[in-house]
Amino acid sequence: MDGPPLNLPTEEFRELADRVVEAATRYLGAINARPIRPHTTGEVATELFARPAPEEGLGVAALDDLALLADHSRAGNSRFFGYVLGSGEPVGALADLYASVLNQNVTAWRSAPSAVTIERTVVSWIAEAVGCPGFGGVLTSGGSTANLMGLAMAREARAPANVDGASPCVIYASTEAHLSIDQAAAVLGIGRANVRAVPVDERFRMRPDALETAVAADREHGLRSIAVVANGGTVVSGAVDPLADIAAVAKAYNLWLHVDGAYGVAAALAVPETFAGLDQADSVSLDAHKWLYQPLDCGVLLYRDPLAARRAFSFEAGYIKPLSEDPVEAYAFFDESLETSRRFRALKLWLSLRYHGLEAYRSAIRQNLRQARLLADLIDAEATLERLAPVELSAVCFRWIGTDLNRADLDGANAEILAEVNRRGRVYLSNADIGGTFSLRACITNHRTTDEDVAAVVAEVLAAAAGHAGSGANVGH
Repeated sequence: MDGPPLNLPTEEFRELADRVVEAATRYLGAINARPIRPHTTGEVATELFARPAPEEGLGVAALDDLALLADHSRAGNSRFFGYVLGSGEPVGALADLYASVLNQNVTAWRSAPSAVTIERTVVSWIAEAVGCPGFGGVLTSGGSTANLMGLAMAREARAPANVDGASPCVIYASTEAHLSIDQAAAVLGIGRANVRAVPVDERFRMRPDALETAVAADREHGLRSIAVVANGGTVVSGAVDPLADIAAVAKAYNLWLHVDGAYGVAAALAVPETFAGLDQADSVSLDAHKWLYQPLDCGVLLYRDPLAARRAFSFEAGYIKPLSEDPVEAYAFFDESLETSRRFRALKLWLSLRYHGLEAYRSAIRQNLRQARLLADLIDAEATLERLAPVELSAVCFRWIGTDLNRADLDGANAEILAEVNRRGRVYLSNADIGGTFSLRACITNHRTTDEDVAAVVAEVLAAAAGHAGSGANVGH
C-alpha cells in the first residue's frame, strides 16, 4: 500500500483543488448566460447521478462530472427571483472550502478556539448592525431552526418544562406567519391547535389590537399564553409587523416576543426605521443566506438573555464538562443551542464581511429595495398586470389580468404563465397565495441583479401570456 486508506498526498490535493476552483470560476464567469431552470427531468437526473457506488476509486476522474453537475443545477444568476434565497457571495463560498479543510467542531472553545471566537464575534457584529446591540446568539442551519430555538426559549422562560414538566400553553402569530412556527409548536409539544392566528391589516401586518383581544380572551378562559411571534418580513409579501406596538402588548401581558426575521431583518442594516422596536424583542431570527447573500447554510438566532438560552438547552454531562474556569475558555455553544456537533458556519460570514465591509452590504440591500419599487412601478404602468400587495421590502406579488377583468379563471391562467416563464429560463419566479388569489411573486435578494434584469420580469410575463393566448391555451378566454 502507498499509505493509509483515504490518505491524499499534498500534490494530489492541490491538483483536485485546482480543478474544483477552475470549475467554480468557469461557472461564475458564465452564470448569467446559463438558463436559470436546467433542461433536465427526474428521469435524466436519476440516470446521470444515481449510479451505484464504485468499489474501486476513480481517482481524479471522480471530478469529471463537475461541469455536468452544474448543467443540471439551478443557476442563481441575476434573474433568479424565486423564493427567498441569497446569491451565494463568492468570498463566502471560498471560506466554506477552507472551513471544511479545517474541519472544526464548533461546539466549545476547547474544541475550536478560533472558530468559537469568530462565531461569537460575528454574532455581535450582526446584532449591532441590525439594531440589537448587546444581544448574544448562535448560528443555525436556517430560520426554521432559529424559530424553533427561539420558541423553545420562550416556553422555558414562561412555562418551564425542564423542571416542572410540560404544561399546556398558547402562542400567537399572524395569519401570514411562516410554516416553521406551526412546526416548532408541534415539535415542542405546544401543539398546532395552540397557535393562535392573529388577523392582519390591509398591508398584511399583524394587528396589535387583535393580538391583545386574543390574549385577553385566552387569559379569561384560564389559558397560559406565553409568546407572540412577530414578522420581520413575511415570506409572501415581505410585510413587517408593527414591532413596537406588538412589543407593548407583549410587555403588558408578560409574553416572550420572538421576531421571525429570517427574510427581512437583514434589511435593518439599510432601513432601520422599518424595524423600529426590534431591539425590544427577546429573540430574533435572520438568515444570512438570504439577504446577506451568503452560501447555504447560515442562519442566525439572536437573543437578549443568554441565561434564557441556557435554561432551555444546557445539560450536565461529564463528557462535555468544561475543564477551565476562564470565562472565555469555558464557553460552550451546546449550552445555548440545540446542536452539539456544529460546523464552522461563521467563517464565510466573517471573511465576507471583512473583505467587503458592512457598507457594501447596506448598498446591495438598498439596491434590491429600490429594484423592488422599480418592478412595482413597471407592473403598475402595465394595463394587463395587477399588483396584489404593497411592496414593503423586496418581494413583489402580482398577476396577469389581460384586458377583460371578468375572465373566469385568472388563477389557472397565471399558473400556466408561471410555468411558461420558468420553462423559458430567462427569469425565474415563484408563486404565492394572496387572500385566496394565485399570485406571481418576484423576490429580489441577489447582489448580481441589475435594473435590466428587473425589467425582464414584466417582459417575460407578457411574452408568456401572449404565447399561451396565441396557442389557444386557457388564459381566461
